[in-house]
Amino acid sequence: MDSYNTIINSEMIRNILQTNMKESLELFNIKLLLYLGFLGIIPSFIIYKLKIIYPSFKRAIFLKIKYTTATLLLIAAIFFLFSKHYTSFFREHKPLRYSINPHFWLYSIGKYINTLTITPTSLKAIGLDAKIIEEEEEEKPHNELVIFVLGETARSDHFSLNGYKKKTNPLLEKEDIISFKNLSSCGTSTAFSVPCIFSFYDRKNFSYKKAKTTYNILDILNYTNKIEILWRDNNSDSKGVALRVKYEDFKSPKNNPICFEGECRDEGMLVGLEKFIKEHPNKDIFIVLHQIGSHGPAYYKRYPKEFEKFTPVCKTNQLQECSKEEIINSYDNTILYTDYFLSKVINFLKKYEKQHYQTAMLYVSDHGESLGENGIYLHGLPYFIAPKAQKSVAALLWLGENIKEDINYRLVKAKENQKLSHDSIFHTLLGLFEVQTKLYKKEEDILR
Repeated sequence: MDSYNTIINSEMIRNILQTNMKESLELFNIKLLLYLGFLGIIPSFIIYKLKIIYPSFKRAIFLKIKYTTATLLLIAAIFFLFSKHYTSFFREHKPLRYSINPHFWLYSIGKYINTLTITPTSLKAIGLDAKIIEEEEEEKPHNELVIFVLGETARSDHFSLNGYKKKTNPLLEKEDIISFKNLSSCGTSTAFSVPCIFSFYDRKNFSYKKAKTTYNILDILNYTNKIEILWRDNNSDSKGVALRVKYEDFKSPKNNPICFEGECRDEGMLVGLEKFIKEHPNKDIFIVLHQIGSHGPAYYKRYPKEFEKFTPVCKTNQLQECSKEEIINSYDNTILYTDYFLSKVINFLKKYEKQHYQTAMLYVSDHGESLGENGIYLHGLPYFIAPKAQKSVAALLWLGENIKEDINYRLVKAKENQKLSHDSIFHTLLGLFEVQTKLYKKEEDILR
C-alpha cells in the first residue's frame, strides 16, 4: 500500500489490487477495526433502521428543483467572486477537476479495468534490429556480468554518500562508487515506476497500457540471443516486466535461505548465483535483484536486529503512534542494511574480475518516501503534487576494473551532480551491453 491522504486514481487502484497479502497485513491493526466499527458499521446500521418518510412525487420534484437551483446559484456566486484565482489554477492543474469529484474512484476503477482488456496477442515488438557485434581487434574476449539492483523506497538524501549526517553507507564509502545525487523517479509507486524504468517510453509518454503491450529492455536484451537474463524478486513481483525471462520468487523460504519470522532478507537473493553464471559460460549475463529494501510502514521488519544502529526506533506499523525521530531512525536502519547488501553484491562481482568478465553493479530505487515532512508519510501521491522526498531516489554505480577500460570513467564521475532521471536507465543498459539498435539514444546513456 502507498501514501496516506492520497487521490484514488487508476494508479492507486492498481497499487491496491497489486499489493500482496503480506503488505496488506502490515497495515492491519486493532485501531483499523475500531474505526470500521464505530465510523462505518454502526452508523450504517442506524441509518438502515431509520424510518424514512418520503414526500409525494410532486413535492419531491419541487424540493429537488429548489435545492438544485440554490446549489447552482451558490456555485455561480463563488465562481464569480473567486474566478480570478480558480480559473488559472484549474487551467494549470486539470487533473484536480476530476480528483475533487467524490465519484472519481468509480471512474478510476473503469479506467483500470480498461488496461486489463489487453490481450497478449497485442504485444508490440520493438528493437528487433538489436544486435551485439564483437570487435575483431579485441585481444582478450570478454563477457559482461551486470547486476541491476532494483531498490525499494530509498530516497537520495538519506544516503551518507550524498552528504546525509548519519553514516548510513559505511561500507559503500570504502568502495569506488559513483552516486547520482539528483536522479528523479518515473513515478511515486512501485506499480508505476518499475515498468516505467524498464520501458522505452520516457516518463511523459509512459502509460501502464503501453508498458503491457510493448517490449521492454529485458525483451530487447533477450532478443539478441547473447545475453542470459535472470530476475530474482524479494518484493511483490516484477509488475509485468519479467514475464518473458527467467523469474525466481525469493519472498519465501522455499527459495530464499535467509528468512526469519516470515521476513526474507534481500541478501538471500545472492545465494546460488554462482551456479547460474557457471551454467552460461559463453554469454553476457544480466541479473536483476528486486529488493524489499525500505518498504514501509513496518520499517523495523526490513533489517536484522544487528542493523538497529539508529535508535530509538518505531516498532509498529502505526506511524502516528511514533515520534518523527523514531520513524526516521527505523527508516535509516533499512538504508544501513541496503548498504550491507550492496556491499555484498560488489564483493560477489569482484570474484569474477580475474576471469573473462567485465563487471558492473547499477542500483536504482523505484521511488522515494515521505517521512513526516508537512504531515505526509509513505509514498504514492500523484506525481504533480508529490513532494521531492517521493521523487528524488538513490542511484549508485560500481564498475569493475575491466569495464572501466571501455568508458571514460572521469566523465561519468562528473555526472554525479547532474539532473538525471529513470528515463536514462533503458539506454544505459543498452550501452553497458554494447547493444546496437535504432532505439538507443547516446545522449541518454549515463556512461557515454
